[in-house]
Amino acid sequence: MIVQRIRRVVDGVAERLGRSTSALIAPARHFDPAHPWFLTATERGNEDTRIAAWTEGNRVDNLVHGKTYFAALARALELAERDDLVFFADWRGDPEQLLTDDGTSVEDALTAVAHRGGVVKGMVWRSHMETLGYTGPKNRKLALRLEEAGGEVILDQRVLTLGSHHQKFFVVRYRRAEVADVAFVGGIDLARARRDDADHFGDPVSRPFPPEYGEIAAWHDVQVQLQGPAVRDVEDVFRERWEDPAALSRLPWHAIPDFLRGVTREPSDLPPVSDHPEPAGTCSVQLLRTYPRRRPAYPFATKGERSAARAYSKALDRATELIYIEDQYLWSVDVARVFAAALRRKPNLRLIVVVPKHLDDDSPLTIPSALLGHSAALGVIRAAGGDRVMVLDIENDRGIPVYVHAKVCIIDDVWAAVGSDNFNRRSWTHDSELTAAIIDEQRDDRAPLDPAGLGDGARTHARNLRLELIREHLGRADGDDADLVDPQQFFDVVSASAKALDSWHANPSTTQRPVGRLRRHEISVPPVWQQRLAAVAYRLFVDPDGRPIGMRLRRRF
Repeated sequence: MIVQRIRRVVDGVAERLGRSTSALIAPARHFDPAHPWFLTATERGNEDTRIAAWTEGNRVDNLVHGKTYFAALARALELAERDDLVFFADWRGDPEQLLTDDGTSVEDALTAVAHRGGVVKGMVWRSHMETLGYTGPKNRKLALRLEEAGGEVILDQRVLTLGSHHQKFFVVRYRRAEVADVAFVGGIDLARARRDDADHFGDPVSRPFPPEYGEIAAWHDVQVQLQGPAVRDVEDVFRERWEDPAALSRLPWHAIPDFLRGVTREPSDLPPVSDHPEPAGTCSVQLLRTYPRRRPAYPFATKGERSAARAYSKALDRATELIYIEDQYLWSVDVARVFAAALRRKPNLRLIVVVPKHLDDDSPLTIPSALLGHSAALGVIRAAGGDRVMVLDIENDRGIPVYVHAKVCIIDDVWAAVGSDNFNRRSWTHDSELTAAIIDEQRDDRAPLDPAGLGDGARTHARNLRLELIREHLGRADGDDADLVDPQQFFDVVSASAKALDSWHANPSTTQRPVGRLRRHEISVPPVWQQRLAAVAYRLFVDPDGRPIGMRLRRRF
C-alpha cells in the first residue's frame, strides 16, 4: 500500500512535468498570463497544481435549475460507451434522486455507463454522523451500488476537522472524436430536492425542510456546462484529489465498518490522460478553488489554495457599476469587508444580493450562529453602500419562499462566476470548493456597450446570465428585458418590483398580487444572551477559518 502511494506521487510529478512541457505548444492553455480580470498563475498562490491559469476557446452554457442540469447530465451519460471516462465529485449523492421525467435515477444513469464498459470514478464526501443531520449512509449506498456495477466511488474524508468536500462537478471524456467532451461545474448536488424548475413548485423527490418552505421545498440553483479546453482542467481537479496519497479517513470507526461493508479504502490507478479537447466557443474560463492548509499536506496544494477568495477580490477591484449576487449564505464579516471596500471605492457602484428567506437548518446551534454572522455581514455591507445595496429573497407565485442554493456573481456584465463556494469564510478558506469564472470574448451589442467605462465592454455570457436570472425573478418572459440591460436602470426596476410585492403583502386584499417574486430581505437578530453563545460556535463550527494564523491576523486570503 505504501509503495503504491509513493509510486502515485512519483507518477504524478512526472505527469505534471510532462504536461508543463506540452503546454508550451498548447495555445488554449495559459500558465503565466497577464489579464486585468483573471488571476495570474502567481496570484493563484499555489505552485503545486497542474491546472492552467485559465483556458480560452470554451463553450459555456448556463443551466439554471436542477431540472435543466439533470437533463443535460443524463444526456451526457447516455452517450458514454466502453472506455469513455466519467469522473465526478460531490458533497452529497442520493442514489434515488431522479435525473429525468421518465424515472432515470442517479444510480440508474451511472450504473448503466459502468455496465456498458465505461470507466466511472467518483469521490463523494464521507460526511459527518447522520445524527447531526448529514447523509453519510446515502453517500455510502451510492458508492456500494456503483462498485457492484463495476464503477468505483471513494468516500473522501481527507479534510480538516469539521470540514467537508463541497465541490460538485462532472467530467465526461469520450473516445469518439465526433462527440464533444463535457464538464459540469456549479452548486447542484446529486441530491434530493434539487430537481426544481422555473415554476419553483419543488422537486417531488424532496427531503425534510423547515416548515416555512411548505410541504415540498422550492429550490433555486445554477450549474454551467463547459466544452473545450476547460474540460481538461476540471478533469485535472479530479485527478489531483483522487491521487492524494493520504488515507481516505484516519478515523478507526470509519475503517472497520468500511472493511465489513466492502467499501473502497485504497483508490485504484486512473486511466492515462487524454489530449486537450479542441476549442469549442468564445469563452475564457478560469477554475477557482479552495483548499485549506492541511496536515498531511495536499500534494497539489501544500500551503492550501484560496484562489476563489482572491479572484473575487481582484474582480471587485474593477467593479464600477453593478455587482449581482445569488448566494445561499453571505454570513461572514471577513467576506463582507471585501464587498464593502469595493462599494467605498466606487460611489456609483450598486450591489444586489439574492439570498434565502430562511435558513435550511433547525439546529439550535447553527441558527443563532448563522443569523449572527448574516446580520453582521449585511451590516458591514449596508454601512458601506447605504441605499446602493439591495438584499432580496424569493417566493414563488403562490407566496411560498424559494430556497436559494445558487452561488453566482456577475460584475459589470463582464466577469461571471458560478460554482460551489458560498460567500462565507468556510467556503473561502476551509472546505474544498470549485468555481468557474467566465469571460466571454464576444462583446454584447446592446447599449450600454461598456457600462463600466473601462474599455472592457459588456460580454455576451455575463449579461445573458444576469438577464436570464432576473427575468425569472421578475416573472417575465424570455426577451422581455429591454429596461433591464442598463445596470443602473436594472437596479431601479428590481427595487420597484420588490417594493410593490412588499406593499401588496402588507395589504393583500386591496389589489391583485403584482407580478414578480423578489422581496426585501429582513433578518431577525438573536437576543444578546444567544449572541454571546453563538459567537463562539460561529467561529469554531459554523464558519471556521482554514487560513494560516498569519493570514488571519493580516485579514488576507
